[in-house]
Amino acid sequence: VQLVESGGGSVQPGGSLRLSCAASGFTFSLYNMRWYRQAPGKELELVAGISSAGGTTAYAASVKGRFTISRDNAKNTVYLQMNSLEPEDKAVYYCYAVRFTPSADYWGQGTQVTVSS
Repeated sequence: VQLVESGGGSVQPGGSLRLSCAASGFTFSLYNMRWYRQAPGKELELVAGISSAGGTTAYAASVKGRFTISRDNAKNTVYLQMNSLEPEDKAVYYCYAVRFTPSADYWGQGTQVTVSS
């Protein structure tokens, strides 16, 4: 089982990045997907989530209107489009797959996002 994030990097405030998370080794279309982030010295924060079929999404208040989560089940990939980035968005972003019946979950290794001028 693998979740491999990509697309992180360094941008100026107001810039955009698109994170991708490629899944393998499990039936991606059966899993809800989430993006978490962890900033230095802070707790892990749930950023966005999407249901297994992609019909339902949810966002943290801090990113709503700026970030968009989406998925392509044919490509076993989930995305996080991040616009209007702020210095407070600097963190390591993690991809997370979860299902509840039966219970199973997987984490990616993380990708660094830095926002600075």
